[in-house]
Amino acid sequence: MATTTITGQIRKIALEVLEGKPEGIRYSDLKRKILEQNNSFNPNTISGATWDLEATFPDKVYKPDRGVFRLLKFTEDFATQPDQQPTAAVKTSKKKSIKEEDFYQPFADWLVNELEECTSAIGLGGNIFRDKWGTPDVVGVRETKRSDIIQFPTEIVVGEIKTDSNGLITAFGQACAYRIFSHKSYIVVPNNSQIEDITRLDTLCRQFGIGLILFDNQSPEDPQFEIRVRAIKHEPDMFFVNKNLKLIEDKLFK
Repeated sequence: MATTTITGQIRKIALEVLEGKPEGIRYSDLKRKILEQNNSFNPNTISGATWDLEATFPDKVYKPDRGVFRLLKFTEDFATQPDQQPTAAVKTSKKKSIKEEDFYQPFADWLVNELEECTSAIGLGGNIFRDKWGTPDVVGVRETKRSDIIQFPTEIVVGEIKTDSNGLITAFGQACAYRIFSHKSYIVVPNNSQIEDITRLDTLCRQFGIGLILFDNQSPEDPQFEIRVRAIKHEPDMFFVNKNLKLIEDKLFK
């Protein structure tokens, strides 16, 4: 039957697409790529032919995460935990290599000018807070303006930036720890991280009230920060708020 033939063609293209995506591909992206190769296919027919590829080809396809397809032969390539993954390559040049610190000020500016969650923000990093719980890469403050009709309490916003996908679990733990002295905490990770890592972080961030930001780790000049999950405001422990902010008061409160 014609439908069977068309279905077979669609599935053949789907497998070819998966061959070129060892990291896996989302269902919606797979449909789009099939249409790009043959726009004569009916979108509904594509959906009917591909929504259960893992059941149609159990010896070839599996789902590493919700809504994601991957060929079984690539399982071993992505079987390690996120913290065990090799560091993602970052473009370098003879003049200057890209460092994590290069993104501190761009993210601080983005918090103020684009996200508008802060009235002032600075890059920190290092061990400025002098304890084993770490120091955020960026700290911002949101203060009420004289022109505001309704005045609100000062809020502290922090961000932990990773320029590669190595150590995302650790970064998430740090973002959680920073909530003790901040009203909002964000984790900022590369947009080329593994699909299942981003999906898992998305879920965890929503459960714990952490914000999730994706960005282009190869372009400090234009990181293209994109908000995936907005941080939920909560009340920190004021002892730790004052303890830590006392160390950066002159820089943050200009």
